[in-house]
Amino acid sequence: MKLMFGRTVSLQLRLFVAVFLSIVLIIGDRYTQGGTVFRTSLNTLVSPLIYVANLPYELFSFSAKSLHTRDQLLTENEALKKKQMLQSEQLQQYQFLARENQKLRALLGSSAKQSNRKIIAQVLSVHSNPYSHQVVINRGTTDELSEGQAVIDEMGVVGQLTKVGSTTSRVLLMTDTTHATPVRILRNDVRTVVEGIGKINVVKLSHVPHSLDVRIGDVLVTSGLGGTFPEGYPVAVVTEINRDEGQPFAQVYAEPIAQLDRIRLLVILWRNKQERLNND
Repeated sequence: MKLMFGRTVSLQLRLFVAVFLSIVLIIGDRYTQGGTVFRTSLNTLVSPLIYVANLPYELFSFSAKSLHTRDQLLTENEALKKKQMLQSEQLQQYQFLARENQKLRALLGSSAKQSNRKIIAQVLSVHSNPYSHQVVINRGTTDELSEGQAVIDEMGVVGQLTKVGSTTSRVLLMTDTTHATPVRILRNDVRTVVEGIGKINVVKLSHVPHSLDVRIGDVLVTSGLGGTFPEGYPVAVVTEINRDEGQPFAQVYAEPIAQLDRIRLLVILWRNKQERLNND
């Protein structure tokens, strides 16, 4: 049997048969339903080959996309870490500023009876003499300060101004042996005086009669007498009472409410004009 496309068939015949079959397939595909079925069957048979041929491209594309996604995630992760560090630092600053703002609000509103004027000062240094409790602040006569003005912190009374310079001043702490603060017992309004004894965390009530109604835990506030401290500022809390009948007076000790060993921000007070007139 001789094959149509064997070597004995001429090239012209081969070309004629191929062109004829092509025309028939084109016309059949366009005008007959059988052509559509044939084309669909052919596509079905060829589809696996297309997927197989396209598989290397898909694998390469997937790998490239995975690498890009991984690099992008690493970059984004690094950026987020840096952003987190910056936000953490900012958060710490915000927390610090919030605490400072709270302290300043407490400083400006620590008394029920407000004086006309007040100014905030910062502690520059602490007096090195262990027998003299003083600190230096960054305010002076340029801020219209004068000796004898009351000084408080966010907790209570600290002391009073002494040796006021042009830009700096000294604050004599209430625990100094030369300082005395007129106070009253908040519980019963009994008036007395608190004196420093040279210890940063202890003060003494002076000349307390044995019959005086004072108890451990009593809160002492400024009485407003003496012309220095406005009335109502917290001073100390009674911590020890020794009623020895062999002594002329009871020994009463208290702990300052202000944190005198860690003060940094202070408030300088001016007395109200009416208070000054009352004390005069």
